[in-house]
Amino acid sequence: MTKDVEALLKQLKGKEYKNCRVKEIEEPIIYPIDFFGFHIGSNRSYGKSCGNVTPNYKRVMTMGFDALCKELRDNIAATDDEDKKAYGERMLESLYECIAVCDKYRETVKEQGNTRLYQALLTVPHKPATTFFEACVFLKLCIYFLRISNIDHIGLGRFDQYMYSFYQSDKAAGVTDEEIFETIEAFFISINYDTDLYFGVQQGDNGQSLVLGGFDKEGNSMYNELSDMCMDASLELNLIDPKINLRVGKNTPRDIFIKATHLTKKGLGFPQYCNDDVVVPGLVELGYDIDDAINYVVAACWEYIIPGCGADYPNIRTMNFPLIVSNVVKEKLRTCNSFEELMQYVEQAIENECDHFVNTCRGVTITTPLLSIFTDNCTRNLSDMWHGGAKYLNFGCHGAGIANAADALCAIKICVFEEKSIAPDRLIGVLESNFEGNEDIRNLLRACPKMGNNDDNADDIACRLMWCFSKSMNNRPNNIGGVWRAGTGSAMEYIKSAAKCPATADGRKASEPYSSSFSPSLDVKTSGLLSIMQSFTKFDMTKIINGGPLTLEIHDSVFRNDIGVEKIAQLVEAFIALGGHQLQLNAINRETLLDAQKHPEQYPNLIVRVWGWSGYFNELDTKYQNHIIRRCEYLG
Repeated sequence: MTKDVEALLKQLKGKEYKNCRVKEIEEPIIYPIDFFGFHIGSNRSYGKSCGNVTPNYKRVMTMGFDALCKELRDNIAATDDEDKKAYGERMLESLYECIAVCDKYRETVKEQGNTRLYQALLTVPHKPATTFFEACVFLKLCIYFLRISNIDHIGLGRFDQYMYSFYQSDKAAGVTDEEIFETIEAFFISINYDTDLYFGVQQGDNGQSLVLGGFDKEGNSMYNELSDMCMDASLELNLIDPKINLRVGKNTPRDIFIKATHLTKKGLGFPQYCNDDVVVPGLVELGYDIDDAINYVVAACWEYIIPGCGADYPNIRTMNFPLIVSNVVKEKLRTCNSFEELMQYVEQAIENECDHFVNTCRGVTITTPLLSIFTDNCTRNLSDMWHGGAKYLNFGCHGAGIANAADALCAIKICVFEEKSIAPDRLIGVLESNFEGNEDIRNLLRACPKMGNNDDNADDIACRLMWCFSKSMNNRPNNIGGVWRAGTGSAMEYIKSAAKCPATADGRKASEPYSSSFSPSLDVKTSGLLSIMQSFTKFDMTKIINGGPLTLEIHDSVFRNDIGVEKIAQLVEAFIALGGHQLQLNAINRETLLDAQKHPEQYPNLIVRVWGWSGYFNELDTKYQNHIIRRCEYLG
């Protein structure tokens, strides 16, 4: 780390964070700057916020704003469609405003004596970027302008791929890897500054996901020198952004898994692993062209999307599995003569919920002229990305509480129908009383098999729930020309949806949280990491590919030496080989977290994985802190 980068990092970590939106202002304002730390305002905001997409940064950075403006002017002049003309003018106006701010900013940079940045701004964003440094400046400007246009959760996409030509050009011109690495670190630091632009549930929930690696159609690895530098930069900086997502597969070399495990060891909560061997075929089954599927990225958290040509809405609804099971048990259990009959009612309820989502859910109603410029074909067709301009307009549905629902049904199968140790009426009464005065019944239910122990009693039920969900949801048309996709994620719904759910037959009390995404229920005792991975890879995950990772908390002592690091790397390899689609690991220590709650001032930089993002532990709401503390710690 150079002295300049070290100074930037020190300044950042002393910065006071505020989770608030930038307010609309009358005139562009130049804020104090720090290298890439662009702090510029905009006097335009279009409608409500939207996001969870990844723009085509490469196209914009290799064209420049001047060429984009010309393209828009030419296409406006060539069309007789007045609506297209009007929308083209809105896109053009957006670019003019960005250019005006950049021109004013360039002069301020000159006055402040920042020669290198001034020289870069003489080229970008008017003209295409020609160096890696200029490309980073251009990228930072693009991100900033999109954010102040009310676009939330904008991903960074495949940084190591679209920036690679700039890297190669610099190398050919004699720029050293050390200089390029310093630029990467400065860029990473810069995106941790603009906290007032990120609208999310908590600080850190900002969508700054960056994807590395992956394979091409021939199975060749696309992990390159920039991929490695990005991993090293995150290791050295120890910041929550960007959140690294690593695309891997059965042919990924072990040394990459080992390097990634060192990131986990740092306690960053990433990388999140995405299995190309599962994700790409799954996306193709949902109608994505193979060339687009090969180029997939993740949205703000884990949802799989296509950069540049996708306007998918990957978290438009949530399937609340435990609540569905709870309602069916309350209404139907007394009349069921077998567990199979109960399961058929559950499956019918899932199908009905899917029908309800499909029939009632509508797409985005706002327009986003600036973001549409970054979406393929929109400048040519003078169309908005959310209204026919993008190639993909699919909807995604989360699947919250899958493990809780499966565990509850497994307990009912054993206790009510097989052992007959609990009568249906008694169980319903116990659940309605929230187990009050019935700890003996609760203990019976909690002692039944649970997901995470490689026990088919629970795992087969989970597979059946996911099969019903996926076949009832996948590829059904939505109202804007796309299709629906089923997934295993939950986002914050492991708190929000759980709060609406009464006590369930897995022993969970009313309103208690579910497990995060696709993970064992809270407080469940399991046989270890491998048994969990075996449980959570029994289903064909290509069928439920909207995203939603297996999330595991590993005690930080496991990483104390190289043997521990290699052991975890091998476990990740095993998960990929078993057919898992997505995995994220948290290196945590329960005692440390409890102490951080009592003495937050002593842990200002303690980072944890929350759901699809990493954040500073002390900045989380207590309910999220407590959930992370309750998750199991595995000792390897």
